[in-house]
Amino acid sequence: MLLARLYKKISPFQRVIIALILGISTGVFVGEPAGHLEVIGDVYIRLLQMTVLPYVLVSIIGGLGRLDSTMASRIGLRAVKVIIILWLSVMATLLLLPLAYPNWQTAGFFSTSMIAEPEDFNFVKLYIPSNIFASLSETIVPAVVLFSLLMGVALIQVKNKETLLTLTTNIGDSLMKVASYIAKLAPLGIFAISASAAGTLEVEELGRLQVFLWVYITAAALLAFVLLPLIIHWATPFSYREILSTAGEAVITALATGTVLVVLPMIIERSKELLAKHGMDCEETYSTVDVLVPTAYSFPSTGTLLGLGFILFSAWYVGSPLGFDDYISFVIMGALTAFGSMAVAIPFLLDFFDLPADQFQLYLLGSVVTARFATGLAALHGFVVTLLVASAVLKKLKWHRMMQAIGVHLAVTLGVMIAAGFILKSLIPYQYEGIQTFEAMKSMNSSAKIEQYKELTPLGYFEQQQPRLEIIMARKSIRVGYYHASLPYAFRNKDNHMVGFDVELLNQFAKDLEVNLALILIKDKADEAKLLADGSVDITIGGHAITPKRALTVTFTDSYTFHTAGLLVSDARRDEFADLYNIQAMKNLNLGVGSSKYYQDIVKEYIPNAQLTEVNNVRQFLKGRYKEVDALIYSTEAGSAWAMLYPNFSAVIPKGLRLRAPVAFVLPKGQLDYLQYMNTWLKLKKENGFQQQVYDYWILGKNPKAKKPRWSVMKDVLGWT
Repeated sequence: MLLARLYKKISPFQRVIIALILGISTGVFVGEPAGHLEVIGDVYIRLLQMTVLPYVLVSIIGGLGRLDSTMASRIGLRAVKVIIILWLSVMATLLLLPLAYPNWQTAGFFSTSMIAEPEDFNFVKLYIPSNIFASLSETIVPAVVLFSLLMGVALIQVKNKETLLTLTTNIGDSLMKVASYIAKLAPLGIFAISASAAGTLEVEELGRLQVFLWVYITAAALLAFVLLPLIIHWATPFSYREILSTAGEAVITALATGTVLVVLPMIIERSKELLAKHGMDCEETYSTVDVLVPTAYSFPSTGTLLGLGFILFSAWYVGSPLGFDDYISFVIMGALTAFGSMAVAIPFLLDFFDLPADQFQLYLLGSVVTARFATGLAALHGFVVTLLVASAVLKKLKWHRMMQAIGVHLAVTLGVMIAAGFILKSLIPYQYEGIQTFEAMKSMNSSAKIEQYKELTPLGYFEQQQPRLEIIMARKSIRVGYYHASLPYAFRNKDNHMVGFDVELLNQFAKDLEVNLALILIKDKADEAKLLADGSVDITIGGHAITPKRALTVTFTDSYTFHTAGLLVSDARRDEFADLYNIQAMKNLNLGVGSSKYYQDIVKEYIPNAQLTEVNNVRQFLKGRYKEVDALIYSTEAGSAWAMLYPNFSAVIPKGLRLRAPVAFVLPKGQLDYLQYMNTWLKLKKENGFQQQVYDYWILGKNPKAKKPRWSVMKDVLGWT
């Protein structure tokens, strides 16, 4: 009973904060088992999303439909112009936020998303709904918004529309009631989300989330104290101090309650008081206030748009920042999806820009803080839009001064974000661990017995005439030739053990055949065919691409994977090489290529303008020996591994480049029984999933064994588990 009384006495905001603290504490105490609470968080998220699109539909239709044609023509164009200018100003602000994200070195394993075919941007399907109910069910927000806008504009001209307007009002009120019921579950939902996140997120992830929060709060302060009041001060008769002091009560109330809806009457009343104070009170301006405040409430505000900055943060967080070409899509898509709730807009945009869907959990964790700032900004936005349009109606809005204020704001934001980047980098500890992660990789399974050969020992003349497979079985060992640092197929780890994709496969092959593994270094690739023929080695590994000319002197097994053609390029120039069309237009372009003439000719077909320089040692290129080479044509799978060791470089696949080279083991010529056996074994390992496991481990970097259990009080301090 006492707890129930205390719960009723505290405000909803205090309940959410308490739930957040309890959730984080629970996650830290319990650890990974707290991740099971994620299902409760998912239920809460779905309940939040349930009412959003229907409310957008009825609120926009009803808000516009209440206008009459005379009032619409007098107010509409000016309001639209003001709102669009403010939207563009905020979106331009968002594009400056990545300047504050620390330039931390990041690199990772190859990802299948790099070769996934991007979905074509279907403008018609996205914006023109052939079936509004399908758009609602598929949460295609831009299509729903466009339909609602057209319906609202059409409703202005409809006679006897009171019944429909009443219906939209009643439905909107009902949806708000449902939302208010769901809001009562906020403490439970926030507790589950924060407990799950705190119990499963790595310390590094939590550290990066604080980058988003600090940048968000800084941007919110700039919008609240620079952009919005400065526009009013420079472009209207109202002063900087007047707008902040008059709007202060509404902003604080909105912050405390978490909703702008409750302060709409306050915004209307205070706006009319300011207009009267400056002798601007008349039927036109009062009608503008009465219509615009509730109507503008249905449209994205400055606070709503600021939340879209999470998409830019998410792209930086996963190491794939949006390129310049993506910014236009971000501005357009962001503004349109913001008509709905962030609970709908953020997942939609994460999917649109091919970012991990689970990033939404991070957004929700941070939204406990950001949502309050967004609400306060929304209240201030309501004042600013209303007063700007009212001034425009009386022709007292100085449009050129408004643009000057926006320019000053963007200049200030630019400087602040650059400074914030230096501050965050110095205050938040971060250490790149990609090199240690890659070099620490070990064999997935126990190794076959390994024999070390210091000298190449060819077979005798008569032995060379015998089937190679019989010789391997008789000597109880298979001689495997490898080359220096064929990442990630065959290389030495920090313990000086030979590991890698190919080594893993051959290790299992030796165990299945019950023979030992003899690893032999081949120093000169030109000797490969001779060494295979005389029996010095039985097979060579290292991610070898099949080529027609090479197949004349050796035998290739069936391919077991592919090299995806891409570029190794310095991080500073990765955007220059993001599109094949741009690469083909470059002048004085010098590309590094391997020694295979077959693939050199293919490169010339794709990029005829490039001068080709043969690069046979990728490490020397990464160390800067080939200074004249702009980028190296290379396997993206292997290039991603090298980029982890040299994080100043990136492996990229230019848009429009679609080239794959099959990879196989190399066997001696004329050994058909040996070849058939190897192909049968490879097929068997493909069908039972072993090849995929090895690919996931060595190419994609998926290593469940490497993930250490999260530290928790229950396990590591109390020892309860």
